[in-house]
Amino acid sequence: MCEANAYLRKDGREELFLEAVDKVVPHEDGLMLEDIFGRRKIIKARIAELALVDHRIILEKE
Repeated sequence: MCEANAYLRKDGREELFLEAVDKVVPHEDGLMLEDIFGRRKIIKARIAELALVDHRIILEKE
């Protein structure tokens, strides 16, 4: 499997935002993340880090 978990970085800590993310798409309101089950979340954030070997997407609010 190639999906990753997305985390929102706040105050130096990382909180799980969405598990099993399959797609990250630029959206007029920030980023749209979609998991392997088709659930979608939109967040006004930027990608701070992609750790693909560790299957992690780190987001920071804009």
